[in-house]
Amino acid sequence: MNRTAALSFGVLLACSQVALAQNYPSHALRLIVPLAPGGGNDGAARIVGHRLGEALGEQVVVDNRPGGGSIIASELMLKAPPDGHTLYLVSTVFTVAPSLHAKLSFDALRDFAPLTRVTIAPGALIVHPSLPVYKVKDLIALAKARPGQITFGSAGLGTGSHLGGELFNMLAGVKLLHVPYKGSAFATTSVLSGETAVAFNNPFSSLPHIKAGRLRMVAVTTAERWPLLPAVPTIAESGVPGYEILIWNGLVVHAATPPAIVARLHRELVRILGAPELGALLATDGSRVMMESPAAFAAFLKSEIAKWSRVVREAGITAS
Repeated sequence: MNRTAALSFGVLLACSQVALAQNYPSHALRLIVPLAPGGGNDGAARIVGHRLGEALGEQVVVDNRPGGGSIIASELMLKAPPDGHTLYLVSTVFTVAPSLHAKLSFDALRDFAPLTRVTIAPGALIVHPSLPVYKVKDLIALAKARPGQITFGSAGLGTGSHLGGELFNMLAGVKLLHVPYKGSAFATTSVLSGETAVAFNNPFSSLPHIKAGRLRMVAVTTAERWPLLPAVPTIAESGVPGYEILIWNGLVVHAATPPAIVARLHRELVRILGAPELGALLATDGSRVMMESPAAFAAFLKSEIAKWSRVVREAGITAS
């Protein structure tokens, strides 16, 4: 293709993208969620999706596609036309996949255009009350005395609750034994029954059990104390410096989506997330709204991928 032809093609492409943006949206939108219905991430997707549909004048249909550590949903997202009519809710598993799976059909940074994070929430170190652990240092001492014998349950391989335990192992110099389950509800049930001793879960979903004495919350996983749990120390301040895990989710679209549509979606999401009533609705599970620029979200995703790559490598975690 000569220079003149290339310039002509570029002008035609730009014109077609402008026309696409002016007619956007032209039909219902799809929001792919790589999880089964129910749970905090799915709930956030449905709440925000409904408000986004109202703002755009078209319905937003949530499409739950669980399995494969989010890979099934990621591949489905990239098969959709890059016209802004398909959005994708990502979370920790999305940033773990590149290090957990050697041959992905996509690049988590290159092939997706970040819009914004939606919510953030704390994780918490939770133990069965039969375990003589009241402080983080108690668990470290017990784990060092009984290496590989103290179990922690998770929502599955590569999930935040799994990596939370592995990061603790790495930074505290201990060896808790990972037991994966098919979802956070099963992981919570396992520690409630005493089948596992420890969990790194959202504390608000376990709060009724904690208040009833059926579980004990030892510390939160955030870098600083969580405003809704001001009396609960962080793992980092309790003897494991550098420990930090946020439960988060965010929205992305196909990287080839016209910039004007990306900008429109970002504007609408910021306006929606900034509404006080939405923040109150999302806070029912202890979450806080998180609004940021696409560039800031992209930087966060890059840092998370690098962080989990190190943990996966040092812990020897494999997808098999």
